[in-house]
Amino acid sequence: MKGKAWKFGNDVDTDQILPSQYLLLPNVEEMKQYTFEPLDKEFASKIDAGDIIVAGENFGSGSSREQAPLVLKALGVSAVVAKSFARIFFRNAINIGLPVLICKEIYDNVDNQDTVEIDLQQGSIRNQKTNDKFTSTKLPAHVMKILEAGGLIEFLNKK
Repeated sequence: MKGKAWKFGNDVDTDQILPSQYLLLPNVEEMKQYTFEPLDKEFASKIDAGDIIVAGENFGSGSSREQAPLVLKALGVSAVVAKSFARIFFRNAINIGLPVLICKEIYDNVDNQDTVEIDLQQGSIRNQKTNDKFTSTKLPAHVMKILEAGGLIEFLNKK
């Protein structure tokens, strides 16, 4: 997968990804326009399908709301790469079919809008501007099967 990098710092919580007042909207399609509103009011209008979120430590902390990774996926985010994740966000992302990778080095070696290429099978990330290559977590085979199916429910429905 390949897309533009959108950088966010440390401790980005689920209220910053999707503020709680928008949880009352009837569906994710209506919610997604408010993604990252507290950090960048124009984010939802700037992102392109396939783009990649690059973040610091503890991405997705806060509440356990599944809507946080859902709005990212609905906007077309192809993956989230961070130095570390809140455990519940990480699991929710996998469950809805959004790849999440841990890579300690990429954050300090990528700028906003750099094109980033991810090889999930190899566990590698490359910044195309600098041609620097970084190692990320290599997701286990059972997690890859969930992602390939489009999420946990789809995976279980195929069995």
